[in-house]
Formats: sequence, C-alpha cells, structure tokens
Amino acid sequence: MLILDPEAITLSTLRQLWSGAPARPDEAALARIDASAAAVSRIVASGETVYGINTGFGLLAQTRIPGERLAELQRNLILSHSCGLGEATPRHVTRLMIVLKLLGLGRGHSGVRRVVTDALQALLDGDAMPVIPSQGSVGASGDLAPLAHMTAALMGHGWIDLAGERLPAAAALERMGRAPLELGPKEGLALINGTQFSTAVALDALFAAERVFGAALGAGALAVDALKGSVKPFDPRISALRGQPGQIRVAGELSRLLDGSAIVSSHHRCGRVQDPYSFRCQPQVMGAALDLLENAARTLTIEAAAVTDNPILFSGEEGDDAISGGNFHAQPVAFAADTITLALCEVASLSERRISVLVDPKMSGLPAFLTDDGGVNSGLMIPQVTAAALVAENRSLAFPASVDSIPTSAGQEDHVSMAPIAARKAAVVARNAAGVVAVELITAAQGVDYHAPLATSPTLAALHGEVRAISPHLEADRYWADEMAALQTAVLEGRMSGGFHLGR
Repeated sequence: MLILDPEAITLSTLRQLWSGAPARPDEAALARIDASAAAVSRIVASGETVYGINTGFGLLAQTRIPGERLAELQRNLILSHSCGLGEATPRHVTRLMIVLKLLGLGRGHSGVRRVVTDALQALLDGDAMPVIPSQGSVGASGDLAPLAHMTAALMGHGWIDLAGERLPAAAALERMGRAPLELGPKEGLALINGTQFSTAVALDALFAAERVFGAALGAGALAVDALKGSVKPFDPRISALRGQPGQIRVAGELSRLLDGSAIVSSHHRCGRVQDPYSFRCQPQVMGAALDLLENAARTLTIEAAAVTDNPILFSGEEGDDAISGGNFHAQPVAFAADTITLALCEVASLSERRISVLVDPKMSGLPAFLTDDGGVNSGLMIPQVTAAALVAENRSLAFPASVDSIPTSAGQEDHVSMAPIAARKAAVVARNAAGVVAVELITAAQGVDYHAPLATSPTLAALHGEVRAISPHLEADRYWADEMAALQTAVLEGRMSGGFHLGR
C-alpha cells in the first residue's frame, strides 16, 4: 500500500500507480480535507453568496440557491453532466483518475467532507471502477462529463465494473456494502471540476511512450548491427558539443547497447563513411523526442496532484476565502499530450525508415526483403508496408488538439483546451508506434542473423532472444499477423524496453 503525500508526488510514484499499486492519501491529507470541509460549513452558515456553494453554475452563476435546495443543486449537477459517449475508459486509466482526484482533494482546498474521499477510496479498495464513456470532455471547466460519471456511480447511478463484472451502480454499491453517496454543498462541483481524466489518459500515453521509446532504442541499435553500420556517430564528444540533454543520453544508450558487438568489430576499418540519417542521426532525432517526453513528464507530474477545481478555498486568521479562478483549464495537459504525440510520430517514422533500408538490397547489402528464396517468398516486404501504414496514420493524428477550441456553455467557457482529445490521440499513436517498432525488431533480428557466426553485443543478443521467442527466424513465408501483434504487445508491456525510464 502506497501512502501518498499529495504535496510530494513523483514520476516514479505515478508509474507505480499506473501499474496498479494500491494506494491511499496520508493522514496529513485527511486532516486538510476535514479543515476545508469545515470552511464550507462556515461559509454556508454565514449566508454569503459564493459560486458553486449556493449559486448555479456556468452562465447561471448569478442565480442564488436557497439553503433547502443545496443538496438538490449538487445532485442535479452530477446527473445533468453525466452525458458522455463512446467506448468505456480502460479500467486502469479510470483507477488512476480516481487516485488523482484523491490527490487533488487531499491538498485541502476543495471543501469536500471525509465521507466523499472515503467513497472514492472504497472504489479503489474494492476494485470497483465506474464505467466512464471516453468522449464528452473538452478539458476546460474540468473534465465535466467523465468525472460526473465517476461521481454518479458513487450516488448509485450509471454502471460500475466490479472486479470485471459490469453491474448497475446501485447493485454494485449494495454488494460492496456501501450506501449511495449524498453530496453536500460544493462537493459535486469539487468532484467534476478538475483535469484528472485528461491527466490520467495523458499519463497512460506517457508511460506507454516510455516503453515504446526504450524498445525503439534497442531496435535501432540492433538495426545498426544488421546494417553493419558505424558507431562513430554515437561518440559522446559529438553530442557534448551540441549540448542537448536528450541527444547526449540517446548517444550514450546506443553506445552501451552496441558495446561488445563482434559485428561492429568486424568492419572497424571498412572505409564506409556515412550511414543513412535514420541510422546516423538517431541521437539527434530520438534525443529531441526524448526531451519532449521528459518535458511532458514534468508537466504531468505537477498536474497529478494539482488543485484544479473551482472555487478554491483558502482559510486563515482573517477568515475563509472562496476564490473563483481557472485552474480547471487543462491547457498544460493538452500541450503535454500533443508533444507526446509529436515525439512518438518521429520515433515511429525513424524506425520505419530503418526497416525500409534493411529490406532494400541496394541500401543494406542483404538479400532483398531478408529472404533467401526471393520471388517465391516475399519475406519482410509487406510487414514494412504495415509499418508505413501506421506511420501515415500517426501523421494524420499529429495535428495538435491543443490549438483547437470550440466555445461552450453559452459562451461562458469561450476557450477550451481539448486536452482529453489530445490525450486520447496520444494513446492511439503510442500503440501504432509500438507496432512499427515491433516490425523493426523482427527486421533487425533477421538482418543480424545473416552475419552469423559473428555475434551482436551481449545486451543486444538478449534482446534478439526475446524477439526470437515470439518471432522465429524467417526461413520461408508464413502468417505474420499474430506474431507481429504479440511483439507489439510485448513492446507496450515493457518487455522490450531494456528497463529504460524517463526522469533520470
């Protein structure tokens, strides 16, 4: 059980939460939650008009709600906003979203009672994931629809996936021994204002990208050996002169991966001057992509425990303040998600170009399409086409959602971030990129086989063995789809990444 300090969240902790580690906020967070709930009680008792506590919402913010209707106000808010469409959000992303909501509430500026956070914690502890449609948020006044579906489930509306069994929310709560949640003043708004859906989806894409990137480094190094390419472009002195941190790290990783390769040693003085850019410029291109991913990781780590609802409560000796601001606007998340997409587009593009070089006998010096009996056999001709198709699809998804905006709520919300669209696109691009890297792993392994008895490096030999456990050496044409899909899954599960992590 991870005991989480909402004021000190790290990327490593988020990676553990994404992987399903059980967690709960620490006692200090619970004390802050109690204090902020007391502030709301004092505001209600004072009779002061405060947005979201005793007023309507959005364009109806000027409408004062009488005290006897405050519970109805919160209930109607959740039901009216539970209007998402599309496929259900994956369970592990929903779980991460709930954890992020607990972290934000645990900062003690949202005004919810402990009963609310207890209800959220019960979902985590009971493996009870609300069924949340993935479409319907523009990432502006919070992820309103997705978070409303989460909250509605706590109230007994909608659906809950209870340990893999989809049930009406009321039935799931009864099985869990929990009564439907009744919301108090401010609580509905605190739960649905916020960027937790967008951030959870973006983190899912980020950690997938991390695994794809690690696998692409291994595939790229293996491809260098398959080509009998030069390792001189990875000389640390070159990258040090440019100074870009991603480039320096990638050059070092490639040198490490190729260290001890008998294939490299065999052509040390071959006279070959330059390799194609997709081989030679890996530090520059992959390094630039890595810098984007690192920046996205910093943004999303900050956002994971940010206070992003509205109004935000502040209490002190001079009394209680409820200040309406704009922390719910998810522009930082939108930019981060779009940069993940851009980085992955280039990782996959570079990978596909190396595949193309290796299957072309004029470029590689290897048999055409890496098969000995060409003509009767097509070899790796069409897997390269599949990689090209995935790269083309990624390019069509690369237009940044973060620069789009459609005004909503009768113009009150006149600029929106589109963060959830950006994040969902990034997740698709990550899966596509994993497919391209899977094809490169097959191609590079086949190319290395042609250099036997010369061996690749010990590190790359281990990667080669992982590939061969899924995709045997190609002797003659065979049905490709299943092993390509299995390798794509292995990339996404991190089995081909060599332990590569962001944030070092």
